[in-house]
Amino acid sequence: MRLLKLIAEHGSIAGAGRALGMSYRRAWLLVEAMNTGFGRPVVEAQTGGRAGGGARLSEFGADVVARYRAVETAAEAAAAPYLNRLGQAGDM
Repeated sequence: MRLLKLIAEHGSIAGAGRALGMSYRRAWLLVEAMNTGFGRPVVEAQTGGRAGGGARLSEFGADVVARYRAVETAAEAAAAPYLNRLGQAGDM
């Protein structure tokens, strides 16, 4: 998800890879694995502009990121009472 978020921010797979400290090849392979695994593109080529093309999240890719964030938020909310009790266990 971090790679997808950074692709959206940087507008390129290479830029997202650099931000994560990974090679373009590794970032590209991860994108390809996601595109293949989901059976449709989460990242698509973006053409044009003075600097040339780049990459962007597809509509489906943006939806994947949004749903993942919703799952994270729900999991954190569900776990909070249990984690708070662990923090209080040292007070016993």
